[in-house]
Amino acid sequence: MMIGSVRLELMIYDVQSLKEKRSVLKSLQTRIKQRFNISVAETAHHDVWQRAELTLVTVSNDRAVCDRELQRALALIDGQPEAERTVTEYEWL
Repeated sequence: MMIGSVRLELMIYDVQSLKEKRSVLKSLQTRIKQRFNISVAETAHHDVWQRAELTLVTVSNDRAVCDRELQRALALIDGQPEAERTVTEYEWL
């Protein structure tokens, strides 16, 4: 069994409150969960308006399958104009 996890930081531009930030993140998390076999959680920077940290995790019997799912989710995140991915760290268990 292979567990793949990605920790990534996002810069969320054009938000003026935590409420707006949460709206952007909630929308992004919902789309990822619906389209891919991935769990998503906000793991840091909870009280900062324009910065967020998300952790994505998936499980499979094959590392290539895990990597493909994570790459597809990252491509979805990169395609969102309201957020920019800055730091990305992978971990395999």
